[in-house]
Amino acid sequence: MKRAVLLILDSVGIGEMPDAKEYGDTGSNTLGNTAAELGGLHLPHLQALGLGNIHPIMGVAAEERPQGAYGKAAESSVGKDTVTGHWEIAGCVLETPLNTYPNGFPQEIMDEFHRRIGRETLGNEVASGTEIIKELGEEHMATGKPIVYTSADSVFQIAAHEQIIPLPELYRMCEIAREMLKGEWTVGRVIARPFIGSSKQTFQRTSNRHDYSLDPCCKTILDYVKEAGMDVCGVGKINDIFNGKGITETVRIQNNMDGVDKTLDFLRQDKNGLLFINLVDFDMLYGHRNDPAGYGKALEEVDARMPEILGALKQEDLLIISADHGCDPTTPSTDHSREYIPILMTGAGVTPRNLGIRKSFTDIGKTILEYLSIPNELFGESFLRD
Repeated sequence: MKRAVLLILDSVGIGEMPDAKEYGDTGSNTLGNTAAELGGLHLPHLQALGLGNIHPIMGVAAEERPQGAYGKAAESSVGKDTVTGHWEIAGCVLETPLNTYPNGFPQEIMDEFHRRIGRETLGNEVASGTEIIKELGEEHMATGKPIVYTSADSVFQIAAHEQIIPLPELYRMCEIAREMLKGEWTVGRVIARPFIGSSKQTFQRTSNRHDYSLDPCCKTILDYVKEAGMDVCGVGKINDIFNGKGITETVRIQNNMDGVDKTLDFLRQDKNGLLFINLVDFDMLYGHRNDPAGYGKALEEVDARMPEILGALKQEDLLIISADHGCDPTTPSTDHSREYIPILMTGAGVTPRNLGIRKSFTDIGKTILEYLSIPNELFGESFLRD
């Protein structure tokens, strides 16, 4: 019974791509710069798999005899956001970027949204989700107007206090926005961001977040695995990113450590097919907030749990560890960064070697489908035989 385990360390890029300048990301290197800022990282288990062999990382030495295959992949798609990166890994290359709104949403969008939901909104700016509820939360509670904001990602986010706008109503607003934001107004995700608290000092977001995504623009590895009669289990926001398409079972997580716990739960079951995991704390809590210390600590916490993950793998399991983009916490920008993503692959049948620089993230998806013996027509080149 074969299983492929794909673990995405959200935003853990490994150095700027040749076209990084076009994205304003010259010098970005999430892993390398974070390590240098902290005087080195302690990642012995990822190091053993070959992480330090991919690119110099202070504190993470290159292994003479790594325990896994290692390399990095370039992004073929235009863009550097979460949806674009995950979709490409799964086989879909975007030639036109998803819309982003660095100056907030045009008035015509907001006017139409106000008309459809029957009320006006606050915000309409690029902002940190935690900061904007501090800034506008009390006004929201006084007026009943939901807070709309966006980020470097292609997202339309709606924040509302759970006692002011009940969850069913917030979700209804998101469904309206999702229906609107297609065609020339397309965004990758509409996200409900409920919060609680009585003042700016006590406001906090709840776990009732809900994402409304687009369907992927092509058939993905999830579809292929599901159609082959195998399991496709998503941990974290995978179900949201793919709008549930191709998923047979999903579980939400509270944080990285909960994500590891849920991953181990799946690994202990007799599943076959694909286990697809996203650990988001790196990006959400530390990358966008320019917190290299938090980022480094999160990396070391996940590394410390790698023996549990490796120990739970069965004889025919294949584990691939990668990322979806960069989000360098040491640069002035709080946006994602256009970077290569690392590839670490291990399993009982994996021969340690250098996989080189892959031309597209899609090589990961092609490799998984070849491992599972599923014929496909996806773009990309499998590195399984390498």
